[in-house]
Amino acid sequence: MTKTLYVGNLPWSATKEDLAALFAQHAQVKSSRIIVDRNSGRSKGFGFIEVDEEDVGKIIDIMNGKDMGGRELIVNEAKPRQVGVT
Repeated sequence: MTKTLYVGNLPWSATKEDLAALFAQHAQVKSSRIIVDRNSGRSKGFGFIEVDEEDVGKIIDIMNGKDMGGRELIVNEAKPRQVGVT
């Protein structure tokens, strides 16, 4: 089973491929995505990766606070999406 991790404080120039490659050094990344603003197409500075459930604790321990492009990453387990909240 897979779990989704939130990755915050990403460099504006980061791509989903950059994100997957960084985390793939420590676990198999099932998918990665970076959230972009609908209007501008610019990154919002955060994204998500999916990894095997047994790798979650290890990934958070290793990657939380790690430098990516001069920015200190924030990595934690993603919270369920809240539908209809504005």
